[in-house]
Amino acid sequence: MKRITTLALATGFAVALAGGAQAQIKLAVAGPITGPSAATGAQMKNGVDQAVADINAAGGILGQKIVVSYGDDVSDPKQGVSVANKFAAEGVKFVVGHYNSGVSIPASDVYQENGILQITPASTNPTFTERKMWNTFRICGRDDQQGQVAGEYIAKHFKGKKIAVVHDKTTYGKGLADETIKALKKAGMKEVLYEGVNLGEKDYSALVSKIKQSGADLIYWGGLYTEGGLIVRQMRDQGVKAPLMGGDGITSDEFASIGGPGVEGTLMTYGPDPRNKPEAKAAVAAFRAKKFEPEAYTLYSYAAVQVIKQAAEAAKSTDPKKVAEKMHSGMKFSTVLGDISYDKKGDITKLDYVMYVWKKDGSGKISYAECPGSDCSKM
Repeated sequence: MKRITTLALATGFAVALAGGAQAQIKLAVAGPITGPSAATGAQMKNGVDQAVADINAAGGILGQKIVVSYGDDVSDPKQGVSVANKFAAEGVKFVVGHYNSGVSIPASDVYQENGILQITPASTNPTFTERKMWNTFRICGRDDQQGQVAGEYIAKHFKGKKIAVVHDKTTYGKGLADETIKALKKAGMKEVLYEGVNLGEKDYSALVSKIKQSGADLIYWGGLYTEGGLIVRQMRDQGVKAPLMGGDGITSDEFASIGGPGVEGTLMTYGPDPRNKPEAKAAVAAFRAKKFEPEAYTLYSYAAVQVIKQAAEAAKSTDPKKVAEKMHSGMKFSTVLGDISYDKKGDITKLDYVMYVWKKDGSGKISYAECPGSDCSKM
């Protein structure tokens, strides 16, 4: 009798454990946790962690708590696919990531095959949402939008000037550079130099020599903050005073740390700074209380989890396909970025880019500041 009772208790305990396991939602964050873009990986991880903590503290999603897994893709497409397969094997249903477009695109195929919904806070290449896949969404805008804003600004403020275009040969960097050139051509302008560089390069003296020879008045950079900062530093060291202009890939204070004082005056396209939005006030305070400044993609990652929560509750289901249907429906989601809704492709329905300039703040630190009315000549 004692043995039967013990067995019954053990069986009951196992069922309870199984029930507890079922009452969890597996969500993962994927990005460059290590490597040259680790600062952005930290933003994504911290953004997701804080959102999950806040949602779980309020009861979770449909009464279920979120558990988080992490995948370090090191900004490498092959590693990104490995991370995606790892998540699939673990039973993950929702992924916030990746950072690089060149990683998000191949990883999304794995996610689609395994019934996983993917929402990226940062991958801006149009191809990501142009393949008629049910599972691909982004919180940020697209490079055809970003390139248009950049090209129109250049055409207005650098009319008749010489423009050099440099990119890092990645899906993101080259894609953004090419979209900007399209906008320039529409405005009747043509670049005087078009050059690609390799990720991880340290010596850009040959590139700087070509920029000098071109007589460029502005250098447009399609790439990330690491190489962008080095290019600016080496341009200044070799006497090139022309300003750099980049996209959201340089949106990190690491850009100024790498580039030095010469980054002052750099122009940049990026979404309206979410730290300034009233909807983000409580989240920003929570991050700063932990001594983490929620710049760049921190709040974008936080918002991604908010969207998943609200869509699941509207669908009354945590099935990723049912959640995706709600996201594609045009439903409005309240997030730290403000209200967000999606089109049938998985893109947000509002233009998300304005102009910034890198300048000294009141403390003397060089960082990015939004230009009033997107006119940086007024700064």
